[in-house]
Amino acid sequence: MKKTVLAVACGLSAISTSSLAASIVADARSNAMGNTGVVSADYLLAPFHNPALGALHRENDDVGILIPAIGVNVHDKDESIQTIDDAQDLYDERFANTGSAAPSDALELDKFMDELEGNAPVAATAGVNFAVAIPSRVVSVNLFAGGFAEIVAAPEIASESSVPGYNPNDPTHVEQRYNNSTYNIVGFGLTEVGLSFAKSFELAGQQVAFGVSPKYQELITYSADGLLDDFDLDNYDESEMTDTAFNMDMGVAWHADAWRAGLALKNLFSQEMNTKNDTLTYELNPQATLGLGYAGELFSASVDFDLTTQERFKELDDDTRFLRFGVEANAWGWAQLRAGYEMDMEDTLDDSITAGIGISPFDVVSLDIAGSYAGENQFGASANLAFTF
Repeated sequence: MKKTVLAVACGLSAISTSSLAASIVADARSNAMGNTGVVSADYLLAPFHNPALGALHRENDDVGILIPAIGVNVHDKDESIQTIDDAQDLYDERFANTGSAAPSDALELDKFMDELEGNAPVAATAGVNFAVAIPSRVVSVNLFAGGFAEIVAAPEIASESSVPGYNPNDPTHVEQRYNNSTYNIVGFGLTEVGLSFAKSFELAGQQVAFGVSPKYQELITYSADGLLDDFDLDNYDESEMTDTAFNMDMGVAWHADAWRAGLALKNLFSQEMNTKNDTLTYELNPQATLGLGYAGELFSASVDFDLTTQERFKELDDDTRFLRFGVEANAWGWAQLRAGYEMDMEDTLDDSITAGIGISPFDVVSLDIAGSYAGENQFGASANLAFTF
């Protein structure tokens, strides 16, 4: 189990060369369009981007069901996962179980530890969303639920100087160095369920939609450390801290024909959550994002810009603030081709290229797939399945 746990952690949760990535919205259409959504999301996914968009639906839309949207981003810049797997395999086979390691085995294990020493943390983010929307001219309602998790795992390899008279050909010395090596994990998870309400009004001759999403949240932090060879999934249970909170999102969207402008305010009430032993404090701070775009029948384009910085862990230099671009070509409602680009204005994360496709036969079933790329060993993928009637 222990040799695959780091890979499992990456399957759970995000991308960063130094710490955690921004919270993701699991929405393949948005993910393919550079993670835009303040003015480009449809009424079914409105609660995850801008509640006001729940009011921007077609006349013949009656019910929408999202079951589900999922997304994963992974960053393993230095291929640490494979190196740790190889090191653990070698140690179990030649050192721990048999005690008959040869000098060549010592050299190989020492090489693995040299490769791991100073590596960037392995980081991952994953999210999942569900929604049931009932659009209406009176008030559009959307029941939504979902969440995400962010985890970073970093090996801390003991230096050769930690073993007196270190000799990489000596199995005893190399084994001691291996057993002096440790790992650290830090992470944050959020689950939420809520109701979103939206309505469009005519104000001074302009069409403006407003939306609000009260929601119940559960916040979870993770922190763990131990010997590298003892890294195990059960460590998460030992380090989990939970808390609950009430929160709210709000949004506004101006629309004239296919042109749109919007503002989304997420998590209006700040929350703080400590990791076990109070080593780190996670901040879920309010976020404001401005969106501009064009949503035509055959072509859509959007730009989102974060007006606020997302801070996350107080003690870490992991702030992010994004500028995002996205486009979509729509083949008469039957198929879609999408592309996008996002950049972190705080330079915490690398710029990312995104792309994806959509298939929507008869305008009843929609399947969306997206991928992102931000350099070698840094990638993401997401998928949606939705029904609209």
